[in-house]
Amino acid sequence: MLTSLRVKNLALVEDLRVEFGAGLNMITGETGAGKSILIGALGMVLGERADKSLIRAGQTSCVAEAMFDVDDPAIVDDLLDALGLDPLVDGQLIVRRVMKQAGATQQFINDQAVSLQAVKQIGERLVDIHGPYDHQSLLSPEAQRDLLDAFGSLSELRKSYAEEYQQLRALEARREEIGLPDGDVSEQMDLLSFKVKELEEAHLSVTEEEEVAQEHAVFGHAQRIVELASGVALALSEGETSAMDLVGGALRQLDELSRLLPEAEDWQSELDDAATRIREITASLASRVDGLDADPSRLEWLDQRLTTYQKLKRKYGPTVADCLEQLERAQQRLQDLQSRDERLAELEKQQQVILKRLEERGMTLHAARRKAATKLAKAITAELKALGFEQGQFGVEVTLPGNRVPGPAGLDAVEFAFEPNLGEGMRPLRQIASSGEISRVMLATKAILARHDRVPVLVFDEIDANIGGETGGAVGRKLANVAAHHQILCITHLPQVAMYGSHHYAVRKEVIQERTRTTVVSLTGEDRVEEMARMLGGRGMTATTLAHARDMLEKATS
Repeated sequence: MLTSLRVKNLALVEDLRVEFGAGLNMITGETGAGKSILIGALGMVLGERADKSLIRAGQTSCVAEAMFDVDDPAIVDDLLDALGLDPLVDGQLIVRRVMKQAGATQQFINDQAVSLQAVKQIGERLVDIHGPYDHQSLLSPEAQRDLLDAFGSLSELRKSYAEEYQQLRALEARREEIGLPDGDVSEQMDLLSFKVKELEEAHLSVTEEEEVAQEHAVFGHAQRIVELASGVALALSEGETSAMDLVGGALRQLDELSRLLPEAEDWQSELDDAATRIREITASLASRVDGLDADPSRLEWLDQRLTTYQKLKRKYGPTVADCLEQLERAQQRLQDLQSRDERLAELEKQQQVILKRLEERGMTLHAARRKAATKLAKAITAELKALGFEQGQFGVEVTLPGNRVPGPAGLDAVEFAFEPNLGEGMRPLRQIASSGEISRVMLATKAILARHDRVPVLVFDEIDANIGGETGGAVGRKLANVAAHHQILCITHLPQVAMYGSHHYAVRKEVIQERTRTTVVSLTGEDRVEEMARMLGGRGMTATTLAHARDMLEKATS
């Protein structure tokens, strides 16, 4: 849910933080007090267009920051990972946007700078704003199809279809790869044959490359290695005062000492072992450097071999493993082209089999969608009648295009439609112009689909446009029902709607030191009663309006 919204230096707002609660949050206030500034700030955070003219007079920048507590981190963690961002910790997510008079707007997710597109993608998963804004996922045909499938519990049918579709796409890609024009085939076979021949004859090996590089390094320092080895040999056994001469003298003295001191026999044995090790080291050293500087042909071969590795890695990949992968792919590709006609015929046969299965599964999914669509349309129509559309009709159209080209989600198209008044005819939901109508349609839809919609925060602005009385009460009750599954922020002018809020906030405008600023107050107890009375009767509150307001709140609570 949205736990807090901070706005600084935006229009009439100087510095404001609002802490929201779970369930239904009502936002009220007089016209012009700045209620829409809050929704505008939230929209700005979520990537909507930032208008620099809204920066508070006398300031160089403004900030909007939203803090979310995400109950199900899975709804955003995959996207965060794709964006190269860290996953959520304890479900905490902070989105901040900074707009400056000079320079580009900046966006941050958990204090990590991101693109505007990243903020929009995250916002679409967290908040749905319904009203005179464009952040309305329910108007998308793809979202409508997803919600219909969720309502009808069609996930298994859709998964079964999707598996066949992926196989079809893989076959199509394979056919496209093989099925080149004849002229291209001959040219490509020549190129592939050359690549395969060049890589096969090179006999590349990851281990050999390392061994060749190490041996080449040794040959490259052969003179210095021989010099150092000679010095070591001289010190160990070949010099006048070599280690072997000194050890030999010590052994002779230990031999005499052991006759006088018995434990010296152990020392004599240990020193004798040391002498043996010195002789072994000297022999190994001589064997290793013997002929090191006397085999120029070996060094030449090593040079050529390293050149081969470097040349092929430049052409086919930064590593030997990449070159070997290129060889394998080229061999497979060449084999495909050499048996092109047979492979195309085989792939065509496989494709026809999958197309038949895909058609069957697509039609099964289509039939299930039509059945679910009828139930969904009736359910939402019933909700709309309680929201003031007594003659309104909701429709869910599931149509099969004439060519039936398989898509990733089925053969058909899904479109939500609405007829506000009898005789006007159904129109796609996205073509409804009235913000009041669209908000109530959204509310009715959400009331039915609340359990299936994963977007956790819903915002309704102008939901009470052109309604009043009992219809307003029905809207409030529906909002409360939907708030059992979502957090809702609702801007309203109707006390019949506001009375059902779990939390109530009053937006007020005040003048301090000759500057107007917007504030937000969380209302409880008598403060809320007075706000409800103001909504009922204006500023001239009477005992009657206060009593009426109190009665409404008690009724809503009960």
